[in-house]
Amino acid sequence: MPTENKLKGVRIGYGLSGSFCTFEKSFTAAERLRDMGAELLPIMSFNAAKVDTRFGKAADNIGRLEDIAGRKIIKTIEDAEPIGPKRMCDIMVVAPCTANSAAKLAVGITDTPLTMAVKSHLRSGLPVVIAISTNDALGACAKNIGILQNYRNYYFVPYAQDDIVKKPASMVADLSLLSQTVEMALKGVQIQPVVGVKQGRDY
Repeated sequence: MPTENKLKGVRIGYGLSGSFCTFEKSFTAAERLRDMGAELLPIMSFNAAKVDTRFGKAADNIGRLEDIAGRKIIKTIEDAEPIGPKRMCDIMVVAPCTANSAAKLAVGITDTPLTMAVKSHLRSGLPVVIAISTNDALGACAKNIGILQNYRNYYFVPYAQDDIVKKPASMVADLSLLSQTVEMALKGVQIQPVVGVKQGRDY
């Protein structure tokens, strides 16, 4: 099957939480999924949709994601709740997923559009792909990542330490592997290896 058709007709909930430095790579990954034939339902956490940072203005980020998906983003809890009951998605992606969102998902807190979207989607037993991006992955967030990796229906984009000198507890998903992770998650398989050390850098 041609690469551009591998995900033809697959409905992907595409969620962003507030790891703003990762947004550009996430947008590129979303474009890749779309170009493979996927239909994207864009979702943002409150912070992702409202906070302006040095990495870009919230309105511009919303516009970028809406252009990629070809539809308006979901940015309220009320609009996210029907995702599960109406089976609006075949798979849910959270890219990036911050430590804050990971912690909420690990203990079932649904106080943002994104966490509600995941909770609603999971009621049907469908897969969720997590692309972790946090300075606390090997610190305060480690237990929450571990919890999610042991839950059914959660799959992780491979992730690695991104700066072992300045941020030794930080880990970031390799979003160039998102499409492969999605393909395998749809088959109920976790891509491997999940965790590695970023190569090609002298310290």
